[in-house]
Amino acid sequence: MFDVNQYAVVAESIVNAGRFLYGRGWSPATSSNYSARIDSGHIAITVSGRHKGQLAAGDVMVIDLQGRPVQSECRASAETLLHTALYQEFPDVGAVLHTHSVNATVLSRLVPAGELLAFEGYELQKAFDGVETHESVVTIPVFENTQNIETLAEETREWFMEHPAQPGYLIRGHGLYTWGKTMADCLRHVEALEFLFECELVTMRVRP
Repeated sequence: MFDVNQYAVVAESIVNAGRFLYGRGWSPATSSNYSARIDSGHIAITVSGRHKGQLAAGDVMVIDLQGRPVQSECRASAETLLHTALYQEFPDVGAVLHTHSVNATVLSRLVPAGELLAFEGYELQKAFDGVETHESVVTIPVFENTQNIETLAEETREWFMEHPAQPGYLIRGHGLYTWGKTMADCLRHVEALEFLFECELVTMRVRP
């Protein structure tokens, strides 16, 4: 059984995140999915197909770490296992956000297969935990898009077991996944990555 009061707190954080992300144009219409940890065995996650700028408490359900609904007849996102893989591997993760911005989607299509997206020399790299200087390299893997979410979840799990310091990842032609110890940390990561994505795309346009 989960703590109902804690559920209410994290559900509110998800609703507020949805309004913010929709307002920035990073989660249009019913795209995207968000989650937050309730306790060691339960996660609050957005119900499938809900408009992210119009979320209410009833649009957030509870699942266990295997992605199974808890006391709910609602259906979670088809990508639920991508969330649970992170919570299972990283006990300190408190929130996961998946967004569908134009910049993330376009940039993910430009990174050659098998290569990482690398950011170097940007002051905003320090928005990520453990990064203390712009004189560093922050890398973001790009996973190929697939409808086989179970396989993709296992692929991401294996990657992050070997690269635990990564702040997020892209799915080609799809969008961004990022996470943090708190919802505030997670939102900071989204903002920082979106800034970096836009800088990279602008640089590509102006570079001779």
